[in-house]
Amino acid sequence: MGRIATGFTFSHQVFGEGFYMMDILVKRLSDSEDRIPVMVSERLIDITQDYVGEYIEIHGQFRSYNRHEEKRNRLVLSVFAREVKFVEVNDSKTDYTNRILLEGTICKPTVYRKTPLKKEITDLLLAVNRSFGKSDYIPCICWGSTARYAADLKVGTRVMVWGRIQSREYKKRIEENETQKRIVYEVSINTLEVA
Repeated sequence: MGRIATGFTFSHQVFGEGFYMMDILVKRLSDSEDRIPVMVSERLIDITQDYVGEYIEIHGQFRSYNRHEEKRNRLVLSVFAREVKFVEVNDSKTDYTNRILLEGTICKPTVYRKTPLKKEITDLLLAVNRSFGKSDYIPCICWGSTARYAADLKVGTRVMVWGRIQSREYKKRIEENETQKRIVYEVSINTLEVA
């Protein structure tokens, strides 16, 4: 659940049904916000209206696809909305939920590292199956003792993870004197278990 931050941008059409992108902002416990891209059908919401600033609850799937750009593929992630509901918000008491459950297979060797402040981190990439023989590839990150545990998991291990979708900004160097601001999305894992 979060606050709508952008208007609708056309994405694509399937069998006459239009799909549009929008971003929502979801508060973290630290009071910072995650910017989460959402793909929504024109059948679920009136895309001709301006909902910026309104609060919405979305249930759906975290999906990925490869977009070809700059002579390479780039993994694009978004929440595919299955249900949407506008909600009233009382900032002091509202539970801004951002929860995700994934069951998938580790499809790339895990990467364990430590931050300059000695926090332990493990990155992993999950292949999550969906209907019609498709899979989504979801980057995940875990911390501390969960990171130590996940670091030893092998490619092909099936796991269940609970966590939240998070966003973070970084600057990509385009040329020597030019950078571009980008946002990366991943699942921040709270709990992980072998399925």
